[in-house]
Amino acid sequence: MFTYDIDNDIRLKLPELMDAERIFTLTDRSRETLREWLGWVDHTKTIEDSKNFIRICRSGFLANNSITTFIVYNDKIVGTVGFNELDWLNEIGHIGYWLDSDYEGKGIMTRAVKGLIHYGFNELQLNRIEIRAATENKKSRSIPERLGFMKEGTIRQGEKIQDRYVDHVIYGMLKNDWKQK
Repeated sequence: MFTYDIDNDIRLKLPELMDAERIFTLTDRSRETLREWLGWVDHTKTIEDSKNFIRICRSGFLANNSITTFIVYNDKIVGTVGFNELDWLNEIGHIGYWLDSDYEGKGIMTRAVKGLIHYGFNELQLNRIEIRAATENKKSRSIPERLGFMKEGTIRQGEKIQDRYVDHVIYGMLKNDWKQK
């Protein structure tokens, strides 16, 4: 099973079916906050839906086209972070993430994303990493901004969430940028 230690408090792990109840509970507890920015939340209504999500994560990992992990903080699953898409031809990874609202403001996501970036550039040998966030999602945007990503532009109506289209800011970091940090 894939695991990756970030520091003494945080590690990333490949989702397992036995984690379905925990991740569903987190999703359900943070539903109102998450649904504002993540379209999949309204389609996650049962533990079985979370099991299907885990199966998709594991399938993507085995096919080598994504790496979605659960964030484990002090031995508790508190959210997800991963490369939602790995474009091997162009050596690009697209990062996505979400965190249980009870754990926001502790630096957990910044540390988890920083660790994933390190893994992407050093282990996966990616050349570029992208993060996209809704223009109005200030919490999500603060992660790449804090980590030194370059704001590269805006994608108009880049995603449909619930019944509205939202613009996305695209952030990018190149391997050479990361090495200079």
